[in-house]
Amino acid sequence: MNYFWLDANAIAKRYVVEDGTPLINYLFTHVSAERIICLFDSMDETRFVIVKKRNRTEITVSEFNQAIQQFEVEVVNSPEVVQVHASVNQKEAARQLIHDYPINSSDAYILQCALDKANELRINGHDLILVSNDQRLLEAAKSEGLRTFDPNINNQTTLDILTDAP
Repeated sequence: MNYFWLDANAIAKRYVVEDGTPLINYLFTHVSAERIICLFDSMDETRFVIVKKRNRTEITVSEFNQAIQQFEVEVVNSPEVVQVHASVNQKEAARQLIHDYPINSSDAYILQCALDKANELRINGHDLILVSNDQRLLEAAKSEGLRTFDPNINNQTTLDILTDAP
């Protein structure tokens, strides 16, 4: 069984319409919340993406309020969605990833935590898919042996295979 680690931009696609939104919506409706994982620190970054859309008037105030409310219910306050808190050791290990790849510290934390979670899941015969449209993060993840999914580039058929959809 595959689990899905979503970065902030991937999560935001659920709440504001943009490229990749249909695939993220599909993921949320076809995978149990227990199989969705994110970095706790990504919650504020996701809020920022939604606020930025409002500030640019790409969404109305009403759409903004609805997006934030739905995000709070489905992710932030969900007892099922797994929110990982990066440990001090993981943050220290992530520093090497910053040196190895052209990624920022937030992405390095995501990558390090995702690598650790993938190793944990693989012990039980499961796998982890990193979901993002950040090409530098995706390339780093692939180089580290993680499977990836880009909702802006990949397609429904690929997602069906990854979600074990009938």
